[in-house]
Amino acid sequence: MPALLRSPSRLYKVVSVTEAVTWTGLLIGLFLKYVTETTELAVSVFGMLHGIVFIAYCLTTVAIAIDQRWSFGRLVAGLASSIPPLLTLWFDWYAERRGLLASQWRLVQESPVRPLERPLAWLVRNPVRGLATGVASVAALTVIALLVGPPVGG
Repeated sequence: MPALLRSPSRLYKVVSVTEAVTWTGLLIGLFLKYVTETTELAVSVFGMLHGIVFIAYCLTTVAIAIDQRWSFGRLVAGLASSIPPLLTLWFDWYAERRGLLASQWRLVQESPVRPLERPLAWLVRNPVRGLATGVASVAALTVIALLVGPPVGG
């Protein structure tokens, strides 16, 4: 199993930090575009990267919330933390401190009981297929987002 996927804790840390890094790049790009009026390139590059990582963060949050049996409110808080810049770092810290991020996937050992646990159990028990499914899901959702168009004002 790839090291990144071995634990919900490690996966969430990597994805939440990556989301914050791409947010920072996008904010720098917006500064360069609108304040210094020097270039739009950073907005194009980091806007696309941030969009992709934002989708990956949301999918990762949902998967971990299902596996770790987070409450609906915690799931919403985790998803909402991706909207303000850098808040994913705080939510990762919060989740780690509260024991919401285990060192192992619960559904690798336990039998799925709830409907959404069944497909997730298959994904975490077959990590290469799970990773491929995750990458394909991020790609498909990114294409859909590109077809829908940029956010209002983008």
